[in-house]
Amino acid sequence: MKLIFFRYLLIISLTAFLILVIGCNKKESTTLPVTTQNIIIPDPPQYETPFADIPATSDIIMYEINERAFSSSGTFAGILPRLDSIKDLGVNVIWLMPIFPIGVLKSINSPYCVKNYREVNSEYGNLEDLRTLVREAHTRKMAIILDWVANHTSWDNAWIQNKSWYTHDVKGNIISPPGTTWTDVADLNYDNSDMRLEMIRCMKYWLLAANVDGFRCDAADYVPFSFWGQAIDSIKKIPNRKLIMLAEGARSDHFTAGFQMNFGWDFFNTNKNVFKNNQSASIYYQTNQSEYSDIPAGSQKLRFTSNHDEDAWDDTPLGLFGGKTASMSAFVISAYLGGVPLIYNGQEVGCPVKLPIFSRSPINWTTNPDMVKEYKELMQFRLTHPALQTGDLECYPDSNVVAVERQVSGDELLIFVNTRNTSKSFTLPGNIKNTTWQNAIAGAPVVLDSMVNLNAYEYLILTK
Repeated sequence: MKLIFFRYLLIISLTAFLILVIGCNKKESTTLPVTTQNIIIPDPPQYETPFADIPATSDIIMYEINERAFSSSGTFAGILPRLDSIKDLGVNVIWLMPIFPIGVLKSINSPYCVKNYREVNSEYGNLEDLRTLVREAHTRKMAIILDWVANHTSWDNAWIQNKSWYTHDVKGNIISPPGTTWTDVADLNYDNSDMRLEMIRCMKYWLLAANVDGFRCDAADYVPFSFWGQAIDSIKKIPNRKLIMLAEGARSDHFTAGFQMNFGWDFFNTNKNVFKNNQSASIYYQTNQSEYSDIPAGSQKLRFTSNHDEDAWDDTPLGLFGGKTASMSAFVISAYLGGVPLIYNGQEVGCPVKLPIFSRSPINWTTNPDMVKEYKELMQFRLTHPALQTGDLECYPDSNVVAVERQVSGDELLIFVNTRNTSKSFTLPGNIKNTTWQNAIAGAPVVLDSMVNLNAYEYLILTK
């Protein structure tokens, strides 16, 4: 009996001890941050084969998709039926706006308010839906890059439990990005090495798990050069991969860090000023030279007449430049004078309304089929003429007409664009007087004598 009694006593004691230990551990686990400081999540295996047909940077024609505007469903699946239409524009790289879950705390429903860097926003679908979109784009020889938000997170991102991963005010409170009005997000601290490493692991996750082809990095000027160099060096070590890296910023050190492209904001603003404020057209050449003067050979500026920010907060290309014809002429200047051209979803149909990014507003794809045809012709012509990608640029300054010659390896082009809402004439320089060319779009021969006459907002593209 005593032996049995002591056995029962021992069992009861051990049970009580285990309950105490488990209870303490449970209590402790509720206070520990759920971050990689405690658990390092391993990299996933490579999903499918990395895309082999990444275009050379100078050959890129990029297309930005705002998921909430692109289709009536606002999902990845809603993009699939129009992939062929995107391809027909000459596009070889698609940029998806942020795909991640959006924070709720202090939220304005911005896709740039990231709640979890390793999940897909259920509003758009799931990981399998994203994989399908990437696969279908790849079969059409188009790469896909994700919009990466490295500067800040939502206030309810799990990372925020690690206070040292964020910047603080003098009282020790986590703050929004200084110098901005972005109160819906919390500013990350790039002096913290643990946060840096986890950010890089999250970037690698999408390259491996979804087989995407690179990143458009949001607010890149706000993030230190040292991090971008560290991150790009790290993800470039993934085997058998070519990456596309675009910085939303204007710092020249982006290229030293490993980006191939950043934004041509100065050229965009020059374009607006010439068309809207009657600034001399000769300023284009100065801006182009300035943007390319301090970047490495082979690097490029992204050139655009619209993107999600400009369209949502300022105006559509029709509003910015003065109507359909003017917007097309502004696009020719943007896409043909140098850099990598960008088309924002909807501009190819002359979408007449501004597209919000915090809410749904599906594009009507049936408007302005004549503009779609024009965009296709312009971009297909660019794809087949290396002079528009890497050709030397000879400029003939004029206050109203953009006049340039581009040539490389026997491919020679003349481009004239009237930036005014009235007819203008341009006196030809001696080296191109009395020469014969071909209209690149219409295919008819064009004999140049001493002057080119252009209707309001008319452009003329000539080839030998």
